[in-house]
Amino acid sequence: MITICIIVKNDSVNLKKCLELLQSTGYEIVVVDTGSTDETIAIAKQYTNQVYHFAWCNDFSAARNYAISKVKSPYVLMVDSDEMLMEINPKDLERKVKKNPKDIGRIHRHNSFVRNGNSYLEKELVNRLFPKDEYHYEGIIHEQLVANDGKVASTYEIPIVFLHEGYNGTWEQRQAKAERNIHLLNQMLLDHKEDTYILYQLGKSFYFKECYKEAADYFEEAFQYDLNPKLEYVIDMIEMYGYALINSKQYEKALGFENLYEEFGNTSDFVFLMGLIYEENGMFDQAVQQFLHATQFEESRVVGVNSYLALYNVGVIYECLGFKEEAKKYYEECGSYAKAIEGIERCS
Repeated sequence: MITICIIVKNDSVNLKKCLELLQSTGYEIVVVDTGSTDETIAIAKQYTNQVYHFAWCNDFSAARNYAISKVKSPYVLMVDSDEMLMEINPKDLERKVKKNPKDIGRIHRHNSFVRNGNSYLEKELVNRLFPKDEYHYEGIIHEQLVANDGKVASTYEIPIVFLHEGYNGTWEQRQAKAERNIHLLNQMLLDHKEDTYILYQLGKSFYFKECYKEAADYFEEAFQYDLNPKLEYVIDMIEMYGYALINSKQYEKALGFENLYEEFGNTSDFVFLMGLIYEENGMFDQAVQQFLHATQFEESRVVGVNSYLALYNVGVIYECLGFKEEAKKYYEECGSYAKAIEGIERCS
């Protein structure tokens, strides 16, 4: 019923772990290599006899569409080699597919990454499961599924969870990946100068390259156009824009996010961001208020912003203001968070 498709190049270590986990599903697996010079192909052949070669042409959609052409099953599950299967419920999955035969299934992806010595886990939904005869990919990078009949696709959540560690790697590896993405995105921008999604992806690439001023500039350019505030990428762009302003020390400019509160202040992630903006501007009462407000939300996209990360920041503010007993109280509410434990020791 389902075939798993993977396109890959020189990622032997991740691919081995990825295929090891996927093998337990019992689904057919198709691997398309785009020019590996390491052990990637040999490893792929250990897990599937459907390993194909595709001459890389700087076009991710072309590679993915080629992979789809090799699928025999009616449905495709597209997976990246740096995504590790954490959970799957096959019976529930097949039930949902039968209920939504022409729609796109969205996996749960947990992005794990480290920045400035801090570990983060971000949750998102990603379009990945679809009927092979109904959709194709478009876009040379950050490619999107498009219905063959041109209609807007409907989506549904599926009971699959992947851990994604592709935002990690050495500083040099992240730089190289970002540079590749920026080059391809700039090619796309030549023909789509007002495409806010491309501008968003350019900003995101510069952000992960740690060029925060350039990232903020691209996000700002995207906001010059009419945006749908309900789109997921717009919500993500708002938050990344705020962090880019903070990381590039444009604190006063970030205060302009107060004007977005009515539209976006219904999530813990945005409220937490506002707490950081107020904190960096020395508006400590407002910052504490926002961090505590963030803890009132049941859910968050970035793990901890509605719990220990928010409480930790309250503790930091009180400690910096000299209220050590108050700071200690909030640090103690952070559970096993290592930085909070250090805070408790400082305030004891």
